[in-house]
Amino acid sequence: MNLTTTINDHIKEAMKAGDKLRLETLRSLRAGILEFEKSGAERDMTPDDEFKILNSAAKKRKDAIELFEANGRTDAAEKERQELAIIMTYLPAQLSEDEVRAEITTIMASVGATTSADFGKVMGAATKALKGKADGAMIQRIAKQLLGGA
Repeated sequence: MNLTTTINDHIKEAMKAGDKLRLETLRSLRAGILEFEKSGAERDMTPDDEFKILNSAAKKRKDAIELFEANGRTDAAEKERQELAIIMTYLPAQLSEDEVRAEITTIMASVGATTSADFGKVMGAATKALKGKADGAMIQRIAKQLLGGA
């Protein structure tokens, strides 16, 4: 079942259950899907496109959480956290920091990276290998640490 069908089915379930937060979150995801469909891509949505929509929605929530917390709006930050949790159920399971560290160490060995000058090679390979499995900021931070740049 594709993302569009899944989201539409879950919207119906949220409406029946009266779950306003879930309904609002799912509707925002559906808006992202509709935006893609009307973008003129003239092709069916691929799993990669679905991931980009979900990842973009998750990133917006993470950014909003940071802003709200920085401005002392804990109530709004908590709502964003709840929405993020709903969105994360549609994304692939995320690797832990230790798992990402192990993957990057393996990538460093395969590309022969040893110094911070090799950061670009490591990031290119790591981003490709860990796409959808780990946050880009975490990948970058760990790669810098392992290459001695932080």
